[in-house]
Amino acid sequence: HFRFFANYFDKIGESEEEVILLYGVDRTSEYNLAKTYSDEGLAILVIYQDNYDEVKNSTDEALRPILFAEIDSVISSFAKKHQGYARKYEQDKYLLIMNNKELNNIIESKFSLLDDIKEINKGSNIPATLSIGASSDGENPLDIYQKARTSVDIALGRGGDQAVVKKGEDLSYFGGKNKALEKRNKVKARVISHALKQLIDQSSDVFIMGHRNPDMDALGAGLGILEAVKLQDKKGYIVLNESVPAIDNIYNRLKNEYEDFDKTFIDSDTAISRCSQGSLVIVVDNHRKNSCECPELLDITNKIVLIDHHRRGSDYIKDAMIAYIAPYASSASEMVTEILFYMTDKLDIPPIVAEALLAGITVDTKNFYYQTGVRTFEAASILKRQGADSLEVKQLFRDDAFTVRSVSQIVANSKTYKEGIAIGTNEEEVEESILIAAQAADNLLNIIGTEASFVLTKAKGKIHISGRSLGKISVQLILEKIGGGGHLTSAGAQLDMSMEDAVKTLEAAIDSYLEEDKDESYID
Repeated sequence: HFRFFANYFDKIGESEEEVILLYGVDRTSEYNLAKTYSDEGLAILVIYQDNYDEVKNSTDEALRPILFAEIDSVISSFAKKHQGYARKYEQDKYLLIMNNKELNNIIESKFSLLDDIKEINKGSNIPATLSIGASSDGENPLDIYQKARTSVDIALGRGGDQAVVKKGEDLSYFGGKNKALEKRNKVKARVISHALKQLIDQSSDVFIMGHRNPDMDALGAGLGILEAVKLQDKKGYIVLNESVPAIDNIYNRLKNEYEDFDKTFIDSDTAISRCSQGSLVIVVDNHRKNSCECPELLDITNKIVLIDHHRRGSDYIKDAMIAYIAPYASSASEMVTEILFYMTDKLDIPPIVAEALLAGITVDTKNFYYQTGVRTFEAASILKRQGADSLEVKQLFRDDAFTVRSVSQIVANSKTYKEGIAIGTNEEEVEESILIAAQAADNLLNIIGTEASFVLTKAKGKIHISGRSLGKISVQLILEKIGGGGHLTSAGAQLDMSMEDAVKTLEAAIDSYLEEDKDESYID
């Protein structure tokens, strides 16, 4: 290894020609020393068996000790293979210590331990899965451990069955191509409900916001949380700068039917002027600061609550007092419905709020087809008992003739990129652009042979991408490569470039994803 230097001379002696002197310094010993120092650095892995209860309950009692002993053995052998030390400190948690060189080898193998654990077959109907957080970056062992713990929390927040490695400010993801399994136990929802109730009681007022360009789920969840605030006799506000086509129908109904509408819905400027250190900010259907309707509120108070069903991204809001992120849930509206249910013995909310929550569940599950579990239908039944009218909910999703024609045109002009992936574009920028793109992406999945779809549209001077999938291809992992995020079956992204360049960028992300792993099927 050499480091080269150049010296320039206008002239040497009587010669008028410019002379360049190039010389190299042998830095091999320094390079080897730096590599050795890096390789021998400390690396810590924190491992959670993220579906321990589900695996335990699906395994015959006589076979449980054999199954969990096999899991322990596989993890122990994995640590020994990489010259590391493994310690099990809880029934479903492990700590591995090794050097940085071995962590790099594990990264090169794309954390084969994830697949090794899923291949264990000792009588369980559900394959065991792991969430792994790893780090080798820090000033001391405690700092490295804390970063590994943060990484495993991110892995869990993204649905589990994956590894997250933190080095410096960068996060690397491995796995995560499987659908997040529904948690049938509602203990967490009940605990979150009681904790949120106490936080609301201790706050001077409450500000609720979703993401920019809100959809029915963000607004429905916000209205549901507002009812929770009213139960505690506190002032609550929903921060919404403007209505968008996706929520126009419910927004117009709220203006006519919702009590104190003008006092409840406020814009960002009003929210900033009213918010104080004693205020509570609740973010629904979003966990990314840059995507919030009013991110400035997060800098005014440290009393922050996150309620979201999207897989956690690297730019999540840190230091929230409550971070309820459940990728297995169908929608934020489902999560909020459960919170409301456990907050009072006699739930009584206005029918229009119940319909908004049901509409939120409906839009994110595509009429109860995708990401739908037992708890989704239980939440829907709660809302029906609160007076939600299915026909009224249906009315909220009616579109005008222009939107229907635009969607049909995008579908008709779409192209197939690679096998089973459809890409459509909308060059015309209109107020309904994002809504049209989302509906077109949904409709493309109705074409036989299409496993995933992407629709690009111009919106507010940028290119918005809506991605949809039937489950074999993770549109979330594809769009994360270009700064987006979401779910395995539903995701989005925004790019600041031309349509032509955006299509090329998307195609490159698809190629990269397909090269990493050609089999994206999941176990339901």
